[in-house]
Amino acid sequence: MAQPKGVDWTVIILTCQYKDSVEVFQRELEVRQKREQIPAGTLVLAVEDPETRVGSGGATLNALLVAAEHLSARAGFTVITSDVLHSARILILHMGRDFPFDDCGRAFTCLPVENPQAPVEAVVCNLDCLLDIMSYRLGPGSPPGVWVCSTDMLLSVPPNPGISWDGFRGARVIAFPGTTAYARNHGVYLTDSQGFVLDIYYQGTEADIQQCARPDGRVPLVSGVAFFSVETAEHLLATHVSPPLDACTYMGLDSGARPVQLSLFFDILLCMARNVSREDFLVGWPLEVGQGDADVAGYLQGARAKLWRELRDQPLTMAYVPDGSYNYLTSSASEFLHSLTFPEAPGAQVVHSQVEEPQLLGAGSSVVSCLLQGSVRLDPGSVLQHCHLQGPIHIGAGCFVSGLDMAQSKALHGLELHDLVLQGHHVRLHGTPVRAFTLVGRMDSWERRGTGTYLNMSWSEFFQKTGIRNWDLWDPDTPPVERCLLSARLFPVLHPSRALGPRDMLWMLDPQEEGGEALWAWRASWRLSWEQLQPCLDRAATLASRRDLFFRQALHKARHVLEAQQDLSLRPLIWAAVREGCPGPLLATLDQAGTGDPGVAARALACVADVLGCWAEGRGGLRSGPAANPEWIRPFSYLECGDLARGVEALAQERDKWLSRPALLVRAARHYEGAGQILVRQAVMSAQHFVSTEPVELPAPGEWVVAECPARVDFSGGWSDTPPLAYELGGAVVGLAVRVDGRRPIGARARRILEPDLWLAVGPRQDEMAMKIVCRSLDDLQDYCQPHAPGALLKAAFICAGIVSVHSKLPLSEQLMSTFGGGFELHTWSELPHGSGLGTSSILAGTALAALQRAAGRMMDTEALIHAVLHLEQVLTTGGGWQDQVGGLMPGIKVGRSRAQLPLKVEVEEITVPEGFVQILNDHLLLVYTGKTRLARNLLQDVLRSWYARLPAVVQNAYSLVRHAEQCVEAFRQGSLPLLGQCLTLYWEQKKLMAPGSEPLAVRRMMDVLAPHVHGQSLAGAGGGGFLYLLTKEARQKEAVEAVLAKTEGLGNYSVHLVEVDTQGLSLHLLGSETST
Repeated sequence: MAQPKGVDWTVIILTCQYKDSVEVFQRELEVRQKREQIPAGTLVLAVEDPETRVGSGGATLNALLVAAEHLSARAGFTVITSDVLHSARILILHMGRDFPFDDCGRAFTCLPVENPQAPVEAVVCNLDCLLDIMSYRLGPGSPPGVWVCSTDMLLSVPPNPGISWDGFRGARVIAFPGTTAYARNHGVYLTDSQGFVLDIYYQGTEADIQQCARPDGRVPLVSGVAFFSVETAEHLLATHVSPPLDACTYMGLDSGARPVQLSLFFDILLCMARNVSREDFLVGWPLEVGQGDADVAGYLQGARAKLWRELRDQPLTMAYVPDGSYNYLTSSASEFLHSLTFPEAPGAQVVHSQVEEPQLLGAGSSVVSCLLQGSVRLDPGSVLQHCHLQGPIHIGAGCFVSGLDMAQSKALHGLELHDLVLQGHHVRLHGTPVRAFTLVGRMDSWERRGTGTYLNMSWSEFFQKTGIRNWDLWDPDTPPVERCLLSARLFPVLHPSRALGPRDMLWMLDPQEEGGEALWAWRASWRLSWEQLQPCLDRAATLASRRDLFFRQALHKARHVLEAQQDLSLRPLIWAAVREGCPGPLLATLDQAGTGDPGVAARALACVADVLGCWAEGRGGLRSGPAANPEWIRPFSYLECGDLARGVEALAQERDKWLSRPALLVRAARHYEGAGQILVRQAVMSAQHFVSTEPVELPAPGEWVVAECPARVDFSGGWSDTPPLAYELGGAVVGLAVRVDGRRPIGARARRILEPDLWLAVGPRQDEMAMKIVCRSLDDLQDYCQPHAPGALLKAAFICAGIVSVHSKLPLSEQLMSTFGGGFELHTWSELPHGSGLGTSSILAGTALAALQRAAGRMMDTEALIHAVLHLEQVLTTGGGWQDQVGGLMPGIKVGRSRAQLPLKVEVEEITVPEGFVQILNDHLLLVYTGKTRLARNLLQDVLRSWYARLPAVVQNAYSLVRHAEQCVEAFRQGSLPLLGQCLTLYWEQKKLMAPGSEPLAVRRMMDVLAPHVHGQSLAGAGGGGFLYLLTKEARQKEAVEAVLAKTEGLGNYSVHLVEVDTQGLSLHLLGSETST
C-alpha cells in the first residue's frame, strides 16, 4: 500500500548535548534521508546544545536560531531574517538526556517492530517512529511553522488523529490520555471548553489533577510535542538577541553570555497559559533546573520577564488525541523491559535477527538485530539487542542484554542470568578505542535519593558478598547522600595487561567461584562510574558496530531466504546495502547461494542484477536492454553447459570490471538477467519430456500441409503460466479458443521441395506473403534466436522440429538431401494486427510446428505440441508461458494447469458449460481493437524482475491469480454471465497490478465509457494495447458499442469485431484431404 502524502519538511533539526556526537547524528539523519524517511529536499541538521544543561526551552530557541540562520543564508541574505519562516515547515527533535539502556540515547533505542512497507530495510529506532508520526500523522494539515518533539517517549497515534487547524493561531500542544495515577509523576494540561490551555501542572496535587480530568476519567498528559505558528515562532526567535535569553543560544555563549536554563513547557509555553499570572510566572522555578541560589533565581526571572513580554499575547491551545498513547522512557529497567516485550504474545518477537533455534526463545521475549547461533535460550520477559552470540547460553527472565559479540559469548557459558542488565559499550579513552561492560540489576534505581541497591541487593549486602569496599567506589570525601549507583566507580574500562570482557563484571554474581582473583583484577583496572562513562562513550563506533551486525545477520537472512525458497522480498535489504555503502558482502553472499540448485541460482542471479541496478540509482539507463556483449560469453557458456559453479564464478569475475559507473552497472545488470534467463530456459526445456511424435506417410514433394487455428482470449489466471511462475508457484489459466469476425485468423502451411534449401514466407493472409527468405546454408539460420530477425520464428521451428541441426558439421543441403531428399517451404500468416494480445506468436509457432512435422512425415498430438511450443519459444529466446498455445490449439473453453515442479508439464481440462451457453456467450462477447500496439517484451521482463524480487504485492497477486482462475472455472460451469463479468473485472485489476503501465490512457477512457454496458472487460493478454474484450449486458451489441465509442473523443483508430467460441481448435489437412488432430 502506498504511503500517504506526508509533510514536506523544510528543515529537520536533531539537538544533542554532546559536541562530539553532532557529526555522528548528522550522518544518521542523512542515512534516513537516503532511506526516503525524510524528503530529499529537506535540510537536515544535527545541532549541539550551547551548553550541556540549557534545558528543552534553551535547546528549542537555539535550534530555531540555527534553522533561521541556515534558511537566511540559503535565501541569499547576509543577516538572519524571520521572513524565511513564513513558508517553512520546521521539525525540531530533542535528543534529551543520557539513557541507561542505550548509549545513543532514547532516540536511537531500537524497538521490536518492523515496517514491511519500508523501501529500505533497517532496524526501527524510536527516532524513526517519531519521524513517521510527525510526518504522516500529527504534521499533515498543519500550517507552516515549527513543530517541536522530544524523543524521550514512545508515542502511538492513529492514522487520522482528527486535529482541526481551522482558524488556528499561536501555539498548540498535543496531549494524550493518561490515568490520574500516572499523572502524579508527570505533567498535565488544564484547558477550558474551547481547548485553550489554562495551566500546566507537573506532579500536581490530587485536586489539580482531578481538575484536569475529562469525562472518561482520563487526563491530558504533557507529551513533549508542541507546534508554533509562524507568528509565534517569530516572537520566540526575537528573544535570541535579548539578555539573558541570548545565553540560550550558541551566539550568546560565543559572545560571553552566562548560560541560562529554560524549560520548553514550564517556561516558554507556560507564559501563554490563560490562568497563569505574571507574578506567579516570574517567581516560579523551572522543573528542569532544580533548586538553586538567589542569584540564579534573579537571572531566571529576567529571562521569564522577556518571554512574558514576547509571548503572553499568543494563544495556546491543546489538541487531544483520545485514541493515542504516551509512554515516557524512564530509567527503570522494569518499565523499559515492559515496553519492549509482549507478555500476552504466544511467541517471541524476533525482528531483523537470525536465530538458529527459535524454539528456545520464550513467549513474550524480544530479539532485535541479533545473530544467535547454536543453543541460545531466552526466558519470557527478557530482551536481546545487537548481540552476536554462540550457544550454549541461557538468559533467564527479566534480563536486558545488549552489545555483545561472538568474542564475549564464552563469558556467558555456564551462567544463568536473572533480572540483570548486561551491556557492552564502545568507549574512547584519550583517543584510544576500548570495549567496556556494565552490569546492573533490573530493580536497581538510578535516582540519587534513597538508600539504593546494586545487582538487586543493598550496598551492604553487595559489599559483604563480593569483598568490594566503600572506598573502592567513592572518594572518602564524597557525602553519603552522593554515594549512589550513578557515582560508584564500578565499571572497569582498562586493565593493565589484557582486554576486558563481561567476566570482569559477571564475577560479582558468584565471587566464590573466582577465588579472589577476579576481585584483584577488578581492583587493578581503571574504573569509571556511570556518570564518568557517559562522556567517554564512542557513539560513532556504537552505531557502526550496530550497522555491521545488522548486515551480518541480513546476509544470513538473504542466503536462508534463497536456499529455503521463501517468498520474502530481498529488495529492501538490497537498497539498504547499496545506500549504506556495503553492496560488496551482499554480492558475495548471492554468489555463494547461486552455486547450488538451479532454481535458487536463477533467483540469486536476478538479485545480483537488482543490486547492480539499485547501485546505479536510476542514472545508468533503462534496466531492460541487450545482454549479448562478447565479454560475457565465457560465463554464459559455462551456464549453458550446466556448470553452475564455474558460471557464477566467471560472472563475478566479469562483474568486477563493470562497477565503476552507473551505465556499466546497468549493462552488467542486464547480463545477469540474461544469465538468469539461461537457467529459466533450461528449466522450461524440461517440457521436452512430454514431446513425442509418431511416424506417418511422407507427403509427396509439392503437396501442402495446411494448419489453421483460432485465436485465444484469456479469462483468468494469465501471468501464472509464465516461467518461472509456472513451475515455482504453479499456474492455472482459463482460456477460450475464438474466431474473429467468423474467421480462424492464424495459420501455416508447409511442403517438401526438390531444392535442398529452406524457403520461408510470412504474411497477413494465406494468399498474401509480405516477406520471403531463402536459407541455403547454416549461416542463414544463425539468427534463429534473435526474435526480431526476419523469419526467426520459422527458423526456430525447423530446428525444434528436428529437421535441421545448426550445430552439425554437415552443410544444410547435405542434411536436407540425406534425410528428406530435398528442402522445405514454410509459410505462416496471421490476420491479426501485431501486438493484438490474442496469443498470435505462440499459436503461430504451434501451427508452424504442426505443419512442418506433418510435412516431414511425423504426427504430434496437441498435448505434445503445447510442450513443443514452450521449447521453441525458449530456443527463440522470447520466453513466454503456455496459456497462448493452450488457448488456441485446444478447442472451446478450458483451463490449463501446471504444478509447482519440474519437469514442466501442462495439463488441460475442458470446462463443461450448460447446454446453449456457448451461443449465449457468442452473443455477449465482443472484441474492440484499441489501435494501441502492445509491447509485451518489456512488460514480461518487468514482471519477472518483480517476481524474482518477491515484491509482496506481486507475490500476493500471483497466488490470487491462480485462486481466482479456479473461481472462474466455476462461473463457466454455472453459465453465469454476471459472475464471469466479475471475473473479468477482477482479472484486469490483477493484470494491472502485475504489470503497472499496462493500461494506456486512451484504453482507460474507452473502458470508462463502456462500463455501463458490460458485465466486465479486460485487455487481452498482458495488456498495454491490442484487443479489449467485453462481456456485454445485452446480446448482439456490436452496433451499440460502435455508437458509444463514436461519441467519445480521443480514442484513435479503434474497431469493433464479432467473436465466437471455436469448437475445433487446431486443424491440420493435406490439400485435397482434411484430418483434424
